Amino acid sequence: MDDISLHILDIAQNSLQAGARNLEISIEEDEERDELFITVKDDGRGMTEEEIAMVLDPFYTTKDKKTGLGIPLLAQSAREADGDVSVESMPGKGTVIRARFRLSHIDRKPLGDMASTIRVIIACAPTVDLLFRYTCGGREYRLDTAILRDALGEVPLDYPEVLRMIMDEVSEGLKELRKDCSEG
Repeated sequence: MDDISLHILDIAQNSLQAGARNLEISIEEDEERDELFITVKDDGRGMTEEEIAMVLDPFYTTKDKKTGLGIPLLAQSAREADGDVSVESMPGKGTVIRARFRLSHIDRKPLGDMASTIRVIIACAPTVDLLFRYTCGGREYRLDTAILRDALGEVPLDYPEVLRMIMDEVSEGLKELRKDCSEG
């Protein structure tokens, strides 16, 4: 995968396939500690201890396809950038995947197009509550589809104009946040 946003999309798709009704995606840049943290948390079906132990194996999957490369590829990308991945899960309770990257590492992949990633997740699962947070320099950008859905009333989140508006909002919000972070 060329960028971190594609890893996040893959992990989010796993969450949705696991029946998640609530999905949290958090990105935190900590320049002082020179770290980038990615957290994807869901309330899907979760995994047993045995599944957690096997989840980093690229040939283990619970899907019809023959390989389960999502988490192993994320782990490889994190390790290439002097980081790591952890997985916590409990059957019936959900899963939390955390990835840590050294922010300044020359081999750290770029974050990529998070606005498009968020748009795709919402388009694929418009009734799932998605909370997206991006924190940098003590400032936070936040998108909460539960609040957005409430404000829109009868208009569905996967309506094309709404998806365009969400993508524009996320793109502009992250652009402003990153500008503030680089100046602060």
